[in-house]
Amino acid sequence: MADSIHTRVAIVGAGPAGLLLSHLLHLDGIESIVLDDRSRDDIEHTIRAGILENGTVDLLSSSGASERVLVDGHRHEGIELQFEGEGHRIDFEKLVGRAVYLYPQHEVLKDLLARRLADGGDIRFSTSVTAVLDAESDSPRVVGTDADGTPFEIVAEFVIGADGSRSIARTAVVGSQSGGYFREYPFGWFGILVEAPPSSDELIYANSVDGFALISQRSATVQRMYLQCDPGMSPDAWSDAQIWDSLQSRVAGRELHEGPIFQRDVLRFRSFVAHQLQKGRVFLVGDAAHTVPPTGAKGMNLAINDVRILHEGLAAYFAGQGTAALDAYEERALPRIWKAQHFSWWMTSMLHSTAEASEFDRRRQIGELRSVVESTAGSTYLAEAYTGWPYD
Repeated sequence: MADSIHTRVAIVGAGPAGLLLSHLLHLDGIESIVLDDRSRDDIEHTIRAGILENGTVDLLSSSGASERVLVDGHRHEGIELQFEGEGHRIDFEKLVGRAVYLYPQHEVLKDLLARRLADGGDIRFSTSVTAVLDAESDSPRVVGTDADGTPFEIVAEFVIGADGSRSIARTAVVGSQSGGYFREYPFGWFGILVEAPPSSDELIYANSVDGFALISQRSATVQRMYLQCDPGMSPDAWSDAQIWDSLQSRVAGRELHEGPIFQRDVLRFRSFVAHQLQKGRVFLVGDAAHTVPPTGAKGMNLAINDVRILHEGLAAYFAGQGTAALDAYEERALPRIWKAQHFSWWMTSMLHSTAEASEFDRRRQIGELRSVVESTAGSTYLAEAYTGWPYD
């Protein structure tokens, strides 16, 4: 039998949600343990996109979780929607007085890990969690094996599932890993990282008869680009020449800066919301609770909002104010989650093509895009949702 370790909050998953929650609890003097099956190096080198809403940036910077986000993050005051060979700028600053920051998720993770470890945080890497038990008791448990293969048991006052889309903790809340509302899309994104200067100062979302393309950047010397593709496609299916030809054909009227392609991957498109976000003393946050297609740039921002709400509840509880704020977590989090699901679905359906689309569907889609770019009201809705709704 494993010896029991006791803590106030056990957090399964050292992603942005889990690490930020641990940091905020630390500021309140509340002890936590963070568990992840990856090594620190693996966590810091999993390359993922990062468009951060103003509210996300404000929380990261004001809490001391990240000093670099305002220094190394790139402030973007708009995006370009391109269709029928023409670009149309959506001016966020003019329309809603807000902007977003381009700051990749792995950089956020580097900042959070450095902050927690500098503050003496208890982060247990290469640790396999096999189950979360006794959710409805006063002492929920996390069991698994540590980096040496030794069984462990952590007894906590609360357990937080922040362990991603394949969440183990989700079973303790909804009864299975798949218990939720689910939609899978018939396409994915073929993503590349390229050694070349940016082809555009702002992101380009391109709708074309050949499919969607997204032109983004990582730094002054690295670009991130995506092509709509079959979700089962192999990352090695296309040559570099085929990739560049396809990108250029979908972003007509703009000469892309080409360079060596040093990373390829294929991202599947899925939407998911768990049937429940909490059960007893176990709570789900981030991708354990919900996933969205990347088109709307909502994934990490939703996770940060989950943490903001849950932290308020935990802080109130440990300050002797009872469980009312914790009990309201799901009710407060779900409206924004479903708004983000709708926005992500809307952007995805407006910009991507499908094999079964008719000529009517194509012309209707162009009509929709024109309704957005030629209307202040339409452009304002996109700007408001993309930059993030005000917090409740």
